[in-house]
Amino acid sequence: MASPPAPLRRPQSRWLLQITLALSLLGSMAALPVRAAVEMRVALADRQARVSLGSSTPAQVKTQPGQVLGQIPQGRSLTLTAQADTLRLGDWRGQGFWVEPTAGGYVCVNDQWYRGRVWVAATAGQVTVVNTLDLEAYLYSVLGGEMPSSWPQEALKAQAVAARSYALYQRQRHQAGPYDVNSTTAHQVYKGLAAEAPSTLAAVNATRGQVLTYGGQLIEAVFHASSGGHTENVEDIWQRPVPYLRSVPDFDQQAPVFHWSQTFSIGQFQQRIPGLGQLLGVAHQRRTPQGRVMAIELQGSQASRTLSGTELRQALGLRSNLFTLTLQGNQVRVEGRGYGHGLGLSQWGARGLALQGYSYQQILAHYYQGTALSQVQVARRP
Repeated sequence: MASPPAPLRRPQSRWLLQITLALSLLGSMAALPVRAAVEMRVALADRQARVSLGSSTPAQVKTQPGQVLGQIPQGRSLTLTAQADTLRLGDWRGQGFWVEPTAGGYVCVNDQWYRGRVWVAATAGQVTVVNTLDLEAYLYSVLGGEMPSSWPQEALKAQAVAARSYALYQRQRHQAGPYDVNSTTAHQVYKGLAAEAPSTLAAVNATRGQVLTYGGQLIEAVFHASSGGHTENVEDIWQRPVPYLRSVPDFDQQAPVFHWSQTFSIGQFQQRIPGLGQLLGVAHQRRTPQGRVMAIELQGSQASRTLSGTELRQALGLRSNLFTLTLQGNQVRVEGRGYGHGLGLSQWGARGLALQGYSYQQILAHYYQGTALSQVQVARRP
């Protein structure tokens, strides 16, 4: 088990933010009458064969209702395994247990350190680990996982508000599920204490409780690394129109992924796109107004295939759907721009605007059109 890092700052164990009126993106902050849990449930391991678990301080092992069964010694690492719906945690057997470090300690899961406590459970013979912790403490790490901690504070603050809004939106959607979000790019990158830095704590604390709303409701504040010059209308990517995810000019020209290219041999391309044979050319393409590929018809020596832009992106491992594909002799050349789906906040664009002197309120107003910056009342999960 890795040695526990020195704490940067321990978050408050619980907090309550009263609904207030303050500055908004356009001048007045709206109050949002929403109750949201102070705690986030983050899947650290979802149905893995085995998981290592430890704590920087003695950790109590409890049943789901809270009965204390015993204690894991400080610095001891246990291997969690499961058979059917029975979890093996040291000498304890059961469907699931809480593991709670004492005295403000940290929990270690697969050699990564996290704040809060964890719920460990057996699911069909595999192990699931869910980290439950304070929302703001969760964001300390998300911010460092999603954006370089060395970036300007206004960009970090914009990311903090977007990440908080996104987290609470997902929390509302997954009330009945075993967790609210996972720890990967499928939701938001969360690496525990390793991703925290003084700058990420400062940005989260400076925006504490602030979220984005539209019509009094939390928005799905999606974001991406770089749009390649212009974000997209959401209905051109995901079909469902949303008034606050509109196409706007981006300021991401300094992104290392603003322009990119990849080259494949004819053989490599054939392996990645089975059933096509040797690529002969591109017959037809359907694109968004900003140029992202929605559908593309490929002509091959064996057959023609029509793929969505996302399918081709995944098959070839491309950074975005904003690309052109050309056949050059015995090679397939892909020229592209940006990284990600191109919706909502552009992280490199936020950096570009921050370097020009724009505030995080102005950055958010640009990428999430017509939204209000709101303060939420936060309470414990029932």
